[in-house]
Amino acid sequence: MAELSLQHIDKIYDNNVQAVFDFNMDVRDGELIVLVGPSGCGKSTTLRMVAGLEDISAGKLMLDGRDITSMPAKDRDMAMVFQNYALYGHMTVYENMAFSMTLRKENPNVIHRKVLAAAEILDLTNQLNKKPSQLSGGQRQRVAMGRAIVRNPKVFLFDEPLSNLDAKLRGATRREILLLHKRLQATMLYVTHDQTEALTLADRIVCMSMGHVQQIGTPLELYDTPANLFVAGFIGLPPMNFFDVRFEEGQLKGKGFTVQLTDAERHTLRAYNGQDITLGVRPEDICEGSDVAVKVFSNENLGMNTLVYGHMGDGLRVCAKLRGWAQYRPGDELRVDFGRKHFFDKTTTNAIRGEA
Repeated sequence: MAELSLQHIDKIYDNNVQAVFDFNMDVRDGELIVLVGPSGCGKSTTLRMVAGLEDISAGKLMLDGRDITSMPAKDRDMAMVFQNYALYGHMTVYENMAFSMTLRKENPNVIHRKVLAAAEILDLTNQLNKKPSQLSGGQRQRVAMGRAIVRNPKVFLFDEPLSNLDAKLRGATRREILLLHKRLQATMLYVTHDQTEALTLADRIVCMSMGHVQQIGTPLELYDTPANLFVAGFIGLPPMNFFDVRFEEGQLKGKGFTVQLTDAERHTLRAYNGQDITLGVRPEDICEGSDVAVKVFSNENLGMNTLVYGHMGDGLRVCAKLRGWAQYRPGDELRVDFGRKHFFDKTTTNAIRGEA
């Protein structure tokens, strides 16, 4: 069992720069948590505090009910997989995977059994006698994961492990990490700036910005019901379209365009009558229709879908993700309807929700 609790965690550096503010989260046994956000948002700093590589300025870190806030990294029973693999170039794959156990002077037979078992899980059995320089990037990352597996830690920590791989290898290694998690049923914390990794890997996602947690939830919750403007714009590809509009006369009126609303949407916005709000619409929720005119300036075919970029109203940029292969030329007019709409308060940037 490995349950982790981060309670009001802060990180303040010696120059009084605060990197993490009041981080609170309970990680359940066997859960895969992904910390996601732009560079500098505090996600790697949080992971390093959990690992014991950074001191915790304030708050408490609990592992299975035990306070490990001040415990040295070597005593925390956690294994970390780094972005740059951190392999020893002069050692074979076998020696790299066995290194930590060799330092602890474990029984050679136990070491051998654990290394072979990890190699089989990661499909590295035929690579054990090779040096890291003879391996591909994906294989090196698997060796780094194997080195963590043989330790049988309570918690696995991944710090942007796929950043150095090309797109094809990232996809393949991402699937391997997911299968590894299902097979080991281990507690994992995973840091990335890639929202695709977050959406495909996580049991729950922690979305961060400027050291603050913006939202914690399942991938579907962050995609479908973002808590605020930042989460809505960060999660989803292509990103959500945003428009400044005013709610009046049961409609949303923007600069040069009007959006019709359903009765349920009007009910949600009833407290904002006569006020400015932010309207958010995902590109995949825009379809060909009759409500809004878009003047096309670019067209990108992706096979099953086509991304159409254009201007609507008084020059507002909009991206629509339409199904199928379509050819729109610059200057063409496309009329669209907005499907699922998201509403955000102009002052707080928080999502405007209807009654449950």
